[in-house]
Amino acid sequence: MQVLSIPKTDLKVIIKDGKQRVFDIFRRKYVALTPEEWVRQQFVHYLVQHKGYPAECIGNEVSISLGSTKKRCDTVVYGCNAEPTMIVEYKAPQVEITQSVFEQISRYNIRLRVKWLIVSNGLRHYCCQIDYESGSYRFVEDIPRYEEVIAP
Repeated sequence: MQVLSIPKTDLKVIIKDGKQRVFDIFRRKYVALTPEEWVRQQFVHYLVQHKGYPAECIGNEVSISLGSTKKRCDTVVYGCNAEPTMIVEYKAPQVEITQSVFEQISRYNIRLRVKWLIVSNGLRHYCCQIDYESGSYRFVEDIPRYEEVIAP
């Protein structure tokens, strides 16, 4: 798999039925190792190992209802009261991050109303903090530590 712009984590990878599968510690099962899954697994381990996110506060493939449809957020980070505080959307490294990716994560946020949005293809990461009181948002240079994410 491709080298990403975050520190690499050694993952449990097996071959089953001729296909690579990776163990997702958050879903507690092996899943197909696609390029997007490679980004997800490396990114969530980066959050835990380098940014202080408690593993028990991270959920992968979180189902939400959006109108009459069911959607899945790639990753949701929860705060102290089990309230969603961040959504992360992943793309494969070869996929360019475009406006449509931001529109996708924004639709998910209609339901969850989190303070932080991250979009990553493993090579480039965009992190946005939302201020609902002022109706504004700002992009930040670095992925925040967990303490920053849960701060009031």
